[in-house]
Amino acid sequence: MLATILIIIGAYLIGSISFAVVVSRVYGLPDPHGYGSGNPGATNVLRTGNRAAAALTLVGDGVKGFIAVWLAQRLAVAVDAPAWTVAASSLAVFLGHVYPVFHRFAGGKGVATAAGIVFAWHWPLGLALTVVWLTMAFGFRISSLAALTTAVLMPLGMFYIGGPGPVAWSSVAIALLLFWRHRTNIRQLVSGRERPIGR
Repeated sequence: MLATILIIIGAYLIGSISFAVVVSRVYGLPDPHGYGSGNPGATNVLRTGNRAAAALTLVGDGVKGFIAVWLAQRLAVAVDAPAWTVAASSLAVFLGHVYPVFHRFAGGKGVATAAGIVFAWHWPLGLALTVVWLTMAFGFRISSLAALTTAVLMPLGMFYIGGPGPVAWSSVAIALLLFWRHRTNIRQLVSGRERPIGR
């Protein structure tokens, strides 16, 4: 049980690394908490006009989600951890991004990290959801709409692929948290005031 707890804590700590903050410091950009939406994520970093920094933020947040789950999958087998360890670690890395201990629990909305998690679970589903996100994002130019669409499809895909196991249920929790983190965006979408990507 101790090994399981350590795996989950490790996933949370990996998630707590905010690449929006790290990349902004490297590029000499303002703290992403202090402008735009105040959200430390790739979309907000893009508002500085620095596309390279935004791209690195996107990739970093995605890769940390993948690495945390990939490590949990292998460590869980090595230490004979319970079947729910990977599911709990998946949720832990996502919570780390959303509520990072290293940044006063003020984290991002979790879209890129969720994508990395899904790629670790089942890469074909991750690829399919990425295509959906890109189609929605470039078609409507609204990041939140693309994120919410893929958040709905993610648990449906996981239940279809693997049935109602622990990982599928963790995908439901992640999807619900994505909607919660986008609650302001949902209100703006309904009122027609949501800002397009890059503005």
